[in-house]
Amino acid sequence: MRNQLAAYTSMALAMAIVGSSVVIGKLMVETIPVFLSSGIRFLIAAVVLVILLFYFEKGFPALTKKDVFVLLIQSFTGVFLFSVCMLYGVKLTTGMESGIITSTTPMAVGVLAFFLLKEKIEKRMAAGIVLAVIGVMTINLFGAGSQGENPYALMGNLLIAAAVIGEAMFTLMAKLLSPHISALAISTFVSLFGFLFFLPFAAIEALSFDFGAPGILDWSYVIYYALIVTVLAFFLWYSGVTKVPAGVSGIFTSVLPVSAVVLSGLILKEQFTYIHLIGIVFVMAGIFVTVLKKEPQKDSRNLAS
Repeated sequence: MRNQLAAYTSMALAMAIVGSSVVIGKLMVETIPVFLSSGIRFLIAAVVLVILLFYFEKGFPALTKKDVFVLLIQSFTGVFLFSVCMLYGVKLTTGMESGIITSTTPMAVGVLAFFLLKEKIEKRMAAGIVLAVIGVMTINLFGAGSQGENPYALMGNLLIAAAVIGEAMFTLMAKLLSPHISALAISTFVSLFGFLFFLPFAAIEALSFDFGAPGILDWSYVIYYALIVTVLAFFLWYSGVTKVPAGVSGIFTSVLPVSAVVLSGLILKEQFTYIHLIGIVFVMAGIFVTVLKKEPQKDSRNLAS
């Protein structure tokens, strides 16, 4: 029981940190360009993860050509495109709406798995997807973008939705990797590749950027993104997810939008409206319905193995 409680706490904290990244990312790109801040972030994260990999696993695992190709696709979609769409998206829309839309990742995984991996979408999964889509459409049609307060909010929300697709692709690609590659090794490789993808664009932005302009607080956002969001949240999530049934872990993704909404109100002083409430209720209902469908299937596979 104590081990389960520790696992639940770890997963909840991990998702709360991921939710906070929406708010921190919005603050970060106000003073430091997207590509430059992301390049520095993944450089720091990659260095730390390489050290951790050598400490815990004594070096890099052997990779096949297929593994390298999949890791490159993972990094391009789930790191490079995800970060670009997310950070440009939060510049145009609110942290609250970004967090709620980002929480639809489990449903995006289900849809892409149907088209790319030919996995069956059962009735509960379909119901969850419909509920999530209703929630996101409520935000986009009746939220900030339709109220004239921010004419770019709809574009920002679309970029966040694109980031969700990138994150879903990242998740799906993991199924194609060799089973001997650990989660720590995957995180290390995608951070390294992510840094390489950002490097040329970050170098261009660095040439015209005044590094003395941002203050200590501004640079702390980059450090937070690198060490807390990229490294710590990863360890918290996987330290918990390995100790509970697979379906149970999905419930904790609901912490992400709650964290993003609460922190957006507290830190960014954004107003929480009834539209956000309606949207988040539909999205979280969709997640819950999806989890109910997945749990018995994944548990049975775990027992069989």
